[in-house]
Amino acid sequence: MIGGVDPFVYLETNVAKLVLATALGMFLGLEREWSQKSAGIRTFALISLAAAVFSLVGEPGLLVVGGVLVVASAVLLAVRSFVEADVDGLSLTTSASMLVAYGVGVLVAAGLFIESVTVAVLSSLLLVLKRELHAFAWGLSRQEVRSAVEFTILAFVVFPLLPAETVDPWGAVQPRLVWSLVVAVSAIGFVNYVLVKRYQGRGYAVTGFFGGLVNSTAVVAEMAKRAKGRADLGDIAVGSILLANAAMAFRNAAVVAVFVPEAALVVGVPLGAITVAGVGVAVWRSDWRTTMEAELTSPFSLGNALTFGALFLLVLLASAVAEESFGASGFIVTSFLAGLVSSGTSTTTAVSLLGTGQIGVETAVAGVIAGTAASVLIKTVFAASIARELVRPVFLWNLLLIAVGVLAGVPLLLL
Repeated sequence: MIGGVDPFVYLETNVAKLVLATALGMFLGLEREWSQKSAGIRTFALISLAAAVFSLVGEPGLLVVGGVLVVASAVLLAVRSFVEADVDGLSLTTSASMLVAYGVGVLVAAGLFIESVTVAVLSSLLLVLKRELHAFAWGLSRQEVRSAVEFTILAFVVFPLLPAETVDPWGAVQPRLVWSLVVAVSAIGFVNYVLVKRYQGRGYAVTGFFGGLVNSTAVVAEMAKRAKGRADLGDIAVGSILLANAAMAFRNAAVVAVFVPEAALVVGVPLGAITVAGVGVAVWRSDWRTTMEAELTSPFSLGNALTFGALFLLVLLASAVAEESFGASGFIVTSFLAGLVSSGTSTTTAVSLLGTGQIGVETAVAGVIAGTAASVLIKTVFAASIARELVRPVFLWNLLLIAVGVLAGVPLLLL
């Protein structure tokens, strides 16, 4: 709303819809024109315009006929490109894009302006990022592709079958919410796993931060092993560990923001402070020109998801019992202990219990911060067990991160 007026009201006229449909069609055809395809900016604009016209006329039969003609034209275009270019297969991208352009015109005519723009932008991105997407696909191993497919199928098949109501005596376990949190955390890990594989050779900073989003403990272990007995890598190892902790805090804040928007500010401020402090200190302390590669395994597999889910469920039940028996303090202590194993489980537990009404926002925030702080501290011990020379710097800087988070979060809890 701008000044009490919905800006989309100006698009409700038929003329405005026709103009928008044409503009989005031109936008879709821009990349095809630039790539010197047989169907370019004018063809795509006319397809979207025709779809909008047929929709506004209000004759379903005309709209169907138009769609059939677009499909037929797309097929003929694909066959023509195959015959003339003498390639090993049909080039269907332009043909599919023509059908998308037709759909965009229909969406605009139906008044679905946000949806039509979204489809146009996403389609253009898919066209522009051709090389990057192909490189990404071919860069995955067969096992990674198989794991991702298995996990995706399981996620989307299982989710609708799970009950939306709580199923335990404490009213804490809501299967759909639990599974959606498991999927979300695993998906975050997989995306950043791909980024690490793609860009980790560019330096410790990339591996430290994005690797921390995948598995911060694995990053700490890798850095500590590399720094053992090498004074020249001490500062880089400390900086990378701080980046991994910063990434972990950022991930936890993102999970809360997505699933519990009302707690986004209260959680985001302390965890955001930890993220900024970790990145700031790491940048200040270290020279990032040295490159490295970390040994990370894909988090987007059925086994990893079920392991995380089982741990999450165990912590969830323990936290519910502790909260019922000892109140908020029991939950916070349980969150701290869970954070020693995985801050992801303590965060998702807080989100789940808040979603089922077992705890309040303040208690959930305290639990997330406690779990994150515990995870930061335990990494000091973990790093020290591999390279003792890292004990002092890692411990002191990690204490600073925790202090920054607490100082940033306490005022919000007291409001």
